[in-house]
Amino acid sequence: MVLMGSDYEHMKHGEIAPNFTIPATDGKIYSLKDFKGAKALLIVFMCNHCPYVIPKIAELKRITMDYKDKGLVVVGINPNEDKNYPEDSFENMQKLVEEEDINFVYLRDESQEIAKTYGAVCTPDPFLFDSDFKLVFHGRIDDTHGSSPANDHELYRAIGEFLENKEIKVEEKESMGCSIKWKY
Repeated sequence: MVLMGSDYEHMKHGEIAPNFTIPATDGKIYSLKDFKGAKALLIVFMCNHCPYVIPKIAELKRITMDYKDKGLVVVGINPNEDKNYPEDSFENMQKLVEEEDINFVYLRDESQEIAKTYGAVCTPDPFLFDSDFKLVFHGRIDDTHGSSPANDHELYRAIGEFLENKEIKVEEKESMGCSIKWKY
């Protein structure tokens, strides 16, 4: 396991989210346009096995629950190759959704092209977009790595500020997590 930080050179504030058309654990195929109408879209590159992701699932569920009625849509995207990491297979994604009672859309980036176009390098790696799919925040979920309790729920605060039409004052600190498991 390699601890990696977010890539801030790839996607800049104000840039439009790249489109995608990929399958979800609910059996549907989603494209970016399917989330049109959301006041905000949170895309989190994540996976099933990373010890930095697993403890964050509860926080992502809380974010979804607390902000859904205010216009936030949360989408998880798993870009990890599953030949060497079978725990990240589509079938295991479906199991994780059921076991963890995940309340957000969980997509499979089999080709890894989506992760590459977004500049995602680690899991978890969250990107917050406005209603026009322009990047407004790319920071970490909270101030912990692993399962320690968080003192500062930075992503939660940033989303709250954005949904209240306030300037996001939360400092963007790079997300740290497992490197995306690229195909070679």
